[in-house]
Amino acid sequence: MTLLSETPTVSFAAADFAPRPAEARGLVRDEVRLLVGTAEGVRHARFRDLPDHLRAGDLLVVNDSATVAGEVDATHRGRAVVLHVAARLEDGDRVVELRSAPDAARAVLDARSGEVVQVDGVRLELDAPWPTGESSSPTGTGNRLWRARVRGDLDAVLARRGRPIAYGYLDRRYPLAAYQTVFGIRPGSAEMASAGRPFTEALVTRLVSSGVLLAPVTLHTGVSSQEAGEAPGPEWFEVPASTARLVESVRAGGGRVVAVGTTATRALESAVVDGSVVAAHGWTSRVVTPADPPRVVDGLVTGWHDPHASHLLLVEAVAGRALTQAAYDAAVAHGYLWHEFGDAALLLPR
Repeated sequence: MTLLSETPTVSFAAADFAPRPAEARGLVRDEVRLLVGTAEGVRHARFRDLPDHLRAGDLLVVNDSATVAGEVDATHRGRAVVLHVAARLEDGDRVVELRSAPDAARAVLDARSGEVVQVDGVRLELDAPWPTGESSSPTGTGNRLWRARVRGDLDAVLARRGRPIAYGYLDRRYPLAAYQTVFGIRPGSAEMASAGRPFTEALVTRLVSSGVLLAPVTLHTGVSSQEAGEAPGPEWFEVPASTARLVESVRAGGGRVVAVGTTATRALESAVVDGSVVAAHGWTSRVVTPADPPRVVDGLVTGWHDPHASHLLLVEAVAGRALTQAAYDAAVAHGYLWHEFGDAALLLPR
């Protein structure tokens, strides 16, 4: 695995995780809380108030990747494990992670090359650590992600027995529909591009009616369970020509380019050539950090990320350290909820 050359400078006290989706808490999706952070300070709102904090001519760049069922029970060395299945590589191999059974709370780090994971007659042979081929982790205790050779119809098994990737902080399992966004039309993400989850059709209508523009990109997410200090792995992305043209038109007209999530940010910034966005697709290893900041993204709609996470470095890179720290301090103090079913922020440093 690839280690980050930087670590987030933002720090904050322990936060509360959202144990269930907004709908299971008696809310419409766009009723989750929204912290709005600007150079003038921090304000508290609801997500449905988002149009009030954007201007006509601003552009929201959204990820149209849909979530797939990427978790299934399996066996390794005769013991039960939870298998997380992520990217399909060009040669048909899959990127996988082994997690502890039954709740996937911990990564299994003692697997070795050549070992086999079995699920419903399908065999996955662990070939080499992904993506570098070298076994390492920030803690030095083993390897987390693997390239695996598949023998059998893994897709059929996932269609029959698979479920959304989830972790131990949820109060129970939720159906795949809970992990989709209103923008998700291209299946491929191992985990939900969750910054888009609070959007509803009604909210999108209000945004468009108020003159805010929307444009899609695609980034199929890998698993989000990185260890502290671990960089995100390569992910497949596409920025269509129509989106590239619209981004450049908005920039030329003085509007703000606001990415909905770290995934949309990564996709868009992976398509920058000589300071301009161009049509592009393929595998990206771009990691946006304060040392390698965004070229075109001016603001961010985002959820809340754990300390030392690579996603938090991206937030710092877009919003700046001072605004990011102020936002996180306020979110903790006011009881905002973390993770995929949690609350949101709109960060506009300019």
